[in-house]
Amino acid sequence: MENRLNVFKSDKFDVEDTASLSLFLYPDSLIIFAKDKNQANIGIHFYPEFKNQVVDEMIFTDPLMKVDVPCKIYLHRKEFSLVPGVLFSAGNESNFLRFSTELPENPHYFNTPLDSNNLQIVSFVEEKIKKHLQARFSDLSFHHGACSFLSYLFKERFNLIGQEILINLIGNHCYLAAFTDQELSTFNLFEIDQKEDILKYAMILIKQLNYDRNHVRVTIFGVPTKSAITEEWGKAYFHNFRILTPHANQNYSHGFKHLKDLGFFEVYWQFD
Repeated sequence: MENRLNVFKSDKFDVEDTASLSLFLYPDSLIIFAKDKNQANIGIHFYPEFKNQVVDEMIFTDPLMKVDVPCKIYLHRKEFSLVPGVLFSAGNESNFLRFSTELPENPHYFNTPLDSNNLQIVSFVEEKIKKHLQARFSDLSFHHGACSFLSYLFKERFNLIGQEILINLIGNHCYLAAFTDQELSTFNLFEIDQKEDILKYAMILIKQLNYDRNHVRVTIFGVPTKSAITEEWGKAYFHNFRILTPHANQNYSHGFKHLKDLGFFEVYWQFD
């Protein structure tokens, strides 16, 4: 498997101290977080170029994946649906998804409750990938990758103004959320080829939601250290523009270097 690996770890990292794993499968990359018994991150493996199709190979080559500990899989994929909690019922996942995407044969559905069970994010994983992971881990759970960003936004909702557009960059994709009067109005995943695409999607939301361009606040998370996306660039288009780092719920053992340069939202905040 030809996947370039970047390793971040504590000064005293020992793979035997791993008590759980969190895997974030992005559209084009992968991050594995190894946590100790106190849920502090002790080792991180980052594959900047990774395809989900080779996850079965990675199981046998990555050292962190050889430890049978509880493992949470977070899949950042375009196939998902947000369902009001009062409408959701287990066993009907296909009905919530098939109107917007073509489903594979025998998918494994999963859902994650958000906002005190007021919202469910529903998605699926291909049976082949699920079986490979189940063969490796005896304690395994699946979540859609958007649950980290959404859980953070719901936690911060009372700090939002009346018109908010919030963007989370993940490589060549981004999540766009809009909140109107502190209530979620829209949320989706988009592909971006250049930074101007971010402007395009934000402008579309402003028009669709009848926001005031001089009032709406546009916030971007997940900007890498070396990026052409700057506050100066954003303020040339939006009066109320900012780049933020999320408040952290992640702890790290001593010795990590350059990890935050990656810009990934989950380096700071993860759904748990």
